[in-house]
Amino acid sequence: MPESTWFKSSYSDGTGNNCIEVSDQSSKVYVRDSKNKKGPVLALSPKTWASFVGLACSGEAN
Repeated sequence: MPESTWFKSSYSDGTGNNCIEVSDQSSKVYVRDSKNKKGPVLALSPKTWASFVGLACSGEAN
């Protein structure tokens, strides 16, 4: 995937720590560690990604 398709989390701490990047490719949402751009990439369905984001925003995952 081209680097231009990746977006860094708005919750990044500004120093590159504690950050993920996401690439939405319609049929899949890809997630990677921003500190390891050549490392593994997690591929999720849009529905699974939406469920994850909803759970994370609700605070129920704590």
